[in-house]
Amino acid sequence: MENIATRSFRRPMGKAAAAVLALTLLAGGMPGQAEANTLIAVPHSGLRILDPVITTAHIVRNHGYMIYDTLVAYDSDFNVQPQMADFTVSDDGLTYTFKLREGLKWHDGAPVTAEDCIASLNRWGARDNAGKILMAKLDSMTAADDRTIVLKLKEKFNFLLPVLAKQSSIVPFMMPKRIAETPADTAITEHIGSGPFRFVEEEYQPGAKAVYEKFADYVPRSEAPSGLAGGKVVKVDRVEWLSMPDAQTAINAISSGEIDYLESPAIDLLPLVTGNDELNVQVMNLGSQTMGRMNFLYPPFDNKKTRQAAMMAMSQKDVLDALIGNPDYYSVCGAIMGCGTPLGSEDGAEVLVKGGDIEAAQKLLKESGYDGTPVVILQTTDVTTLTAQPVVAADALRKAGFNVEMQAMDWQSVVSRRASQKAPSEGGWNMFFTNWIIPEVMTPLTNPMLTGDGTKGFFGWPTDAELEELRNEYVAATTPEEQRTAAVKIQAHAMDEVNYIPLGQYDVPYVWRKEISGVLFAPVPVFWNIEKTED
Repeated sequence: MENIATRSFRRPMGKAAAAVLALTLLAGGMPGQAEANTLIAVPHSGLRILDPVITTAHIVRNHGYMIYDTLVAYDSDFNVQPQMADFTVSDDGLTYTFKLREGLKWHDGAPVTAEDCIASLNRWGARDNAGKILMAKLDSMTAADDRTIVLKLKEKFNFLLPVLAKQSSIVPFMMPKRIAETPADTAITEHIGSGPFRFVEEEYQPGAKAVYEKFADYVPRSEAPSGLAGGKVVKVDRVEWLSMPDAQTAINAISSGEIDYLESPAIDLLPLVTGNDELNVQVMNLGSQTMGRMNFLYPPFDNKKTRQAAMMAMSQKDVLDALIGNPDYYSVCGAIMGCGTPLGSEDGAEVLVKGGDIEAAQKLLKESGYDGTPVVILQTTDVTTLTAQPVVAADALRKAGFNVEMQAMDWQSVVSRRASQKAPSEGGWNMFFTNWIIPEVMTPLTNPMLTGDGTKGFFGWPTDAELEELRNEYVAATTPEEQRTAAVKIQAHAMDEVNYIPLGQYDVPYVWRKEISGVLFAPVPVFWNIEKTED
């Protein structure tokens, strides 16, 4: 297969080719360095953080799937399947035994052991909301031998396997023990997994370029790939992620062949690629939910009425029209656990889905005693699926009477900034916007934003004892009917408290060249099974 530089010399070099070549030269490479079996991809965001436990950012999760693996995984039918380990459950449902499959190695050549996995689960469980619940249910977690992990429960917990099979944010990836012993709130400094690719750290340029090579010693499962389960067979030698924040540049690059794969094209530019017979354009996952999150620690959103006024001013359709534009790719939806899911309910979101009510928002804001305190909104500028929300929301909030201060920055800066619990006037924030894939939010157990444990929880940090009790009610439910009853209560409560503002569901297709085959339908973009044929 031709490399990028060779293609560039066959036609006039446009902005896209120039951008790719510049990144190659910056890394110390020369034209001709990329081999025929190299896949060039443009992800939705630049990669600046490398620890998938300390952040819920999707680009870091995607990086995690490249180099790490999991004990179990969901297949495409949402059944939990063995991945690194086969498992058995005792008759009383209190003991789960995981047996690591033979031949598992870390990228430094050391064997994967049960002790490594226990340390990894402990670190993940200290950070992830569902993991915290699991850890509280455990009586013990021990290594019976080098390849056997035994989890004993204090009481039955039917969600143990689904929690360990979490597909996204935060995924229980396995790491070597020495790395996993890093405190859960401290970033790791070694990036060694046992997954199908290894991270080429010497070529890493934060925010610009990340490189992965096929891990020659990876032994995939024998089953066919399905969802995030089955055999992770790598069919390319190398994958390069290049950052292209400009949407038009990325479209030009995929159209002309300078890149092979584009994760998140701008919807308004899709007509430029849908008619190109050299490209595939397909939705490859279950869609995403976009939302706004407020900071509960500081004025004005420490006041419930102020939060309610802000939500009342919002219109999902306005946001989705600006974000996506084409109604074929979006749905107005007030269900915090997703429309079309078993637990989806729109209770309490009626005004939001009908287009907002500015006059009612103005009245409620006045009743709240709002004193003009600036609302600091973090405005993402470089991710196509995050740029519209803050602009539309700021306009609605200003119409309702809020004093809004927009602070523009790239997404990775937002990811870092939103972790600050400082006052907004001291480098903190009042509101930011993010997106979740539907599998992340479709249950109260896995939804990262449905917590009420204060500063221990997800950014925004609401303290809400009633929400915690309702989540416990859901966890204790033993039938689908009981689970749905608890979930509907949580929906109504979260909307009344304005735990967050759901702003609708949308789909963004992937785009890839026709010489690329084997792209899997999965909740996250994965690069195993992809084959790149020669021109």
